[in-house]
Amino acid sequence: MNMITNNENKVALVSGANTGIGFQIAKALAENGYTVYAGSRDLQKGQAAVAEMGGKAKAIQLDITDNASIRTAVETIETEHGYLTLLVNNAAISHAGKSGRTMEEILGSQRASMVSIDELKTVWDTNVFGTLALTQASLPLLHKAPIARIVTVSSALGSLTINANPENPYRVHFDAVYGASKTALNGIFLSMAIELEKTNIKVHLVSPGFTATALNNFEGTDSVEEGSKEPIRVALSEDLPTGSFTGPANFSRQDSLLPW
Repeated sequence: MNMITNNENKVALVSGANTGIGFQIAKALAENGYTVYAGSRDLQKGQAAVAEMGGKAKAIQLDITDNASIRTAVETIETEHGYLTLLVNNAAISHAGKSGRTMEEILGSQRASMVSIDELKTVWDTNVFGTLALTQASLPLLHKAPIARIVTVSSALGSLTINANPENPYRVHFDAVYGASKTALNGIFLSMAIELEKTNIKVHLVSPGFTATALNNFEGTDSVEEGSKEPIRVALSEDLPTGSFTGPANFSRQDSLLPW
C-alpha cells in the first residue's frame, strides 16, 4: 500500500498539541493511524499528553517563535521519516498581558486605540509570524509526500465580512491583537493556498468556534470536545478543496464555509 491509502504511512506534525484543541486533533490523528509528532514548548508537558493519546504519537519540543526549535523539530522528522503528510498549525496565544484577567478585561485592553504595540507584536509573533515560519520550514518535507495538507486553526473572529456586519452581536469583540492576528493569518494562508494550488499540497483554514480553552481563560461557550469537531474533521479530510475556510455548523454557511 502507498501513503495515499494507508494511514499507517502518514506523518503529521501538530503545534501546540499538549493541551486544548491541539491535543484533541493530535489524539484523533493518532487514533486514525497517523504517526503524530505532538509539538509542545515544554517537552515534559508534551510527553504527558502523548501518554494519553496512544497510537503512534511522539512528543517533540517545538516553540514556533524560536527558529532553532523549529529547525530541530523539522530535522528530526526528516531524519526519522523523510517526509510530512500533514502540518496542523494550532499553536496560538490570545494576549501577552497579566494573567488572571477576565476575557472582557483582556479584550478591553486590546482595542486599536490603546493597545500596547509591544503586546501586539508579541501575540502576532506567535499567531502570525511563528505560524508562517513553521510552515515555511515544513514545506520541503510536505513536497516530498505524494499528497500533503496544511491545516491552520484560525477563528471566525478574524473574518472581515462577519465583523463588518452591524447585525453581528459579537463584532464588539474584534480586537486589534488576537482577532486581527487571525485576519492576518487568514490572509497569509489564503496567499499560500493560491501559491500552492498547482502542487501536491492543499491548504485549509478552520475555526473551532468559541471554545473553552486556556486562550480565553476557559470562558468559551463550547467544550473542547465540541469545539474540536470541525478542526478534527478538516484534519482527517483529504477531499476538501484547497483554500477552504470552514467553521462549526451553528454559525457557518453551507458546507461549513465561513466568509473571509
